[in-house]
Amino acid sequence: MTKRCELTGKSPLKGHKVSHANNKVKRKFYPNLKKVSFKSIKLKRNVVLNVSNAALRSVDFKGGLDFFLKNAKAVRLSQKAKKLKKKIISIS
Repeated sequence: MTKRCELTGKSPLKGHKVSHANNKVKRKFYPNLKKVSFKSIKLKRNVVLNVSNAALRSVDFKGGLDFFLKNAKAVRLSQKAKKLKKKIISIS
């Protein structure tokens, strides 16, 4: 399982852990991912996606998964999300 958000495309960043003595050690900053079950109104089923907390808030703000995917750029979406987007647009 990749540590990548399926809706926004957020992935781990590289950086340094810096101690008080200014010693630098390489580390990764992982996105806050959660496995969430969304309810799709147009598809009439639940969809489970691995999304970041920020994406979850964005979906709520847009008014649901269907509205979010309709306006989302396909470059950022995972393969699973792209298929869902095509199905939602074809039903509309």
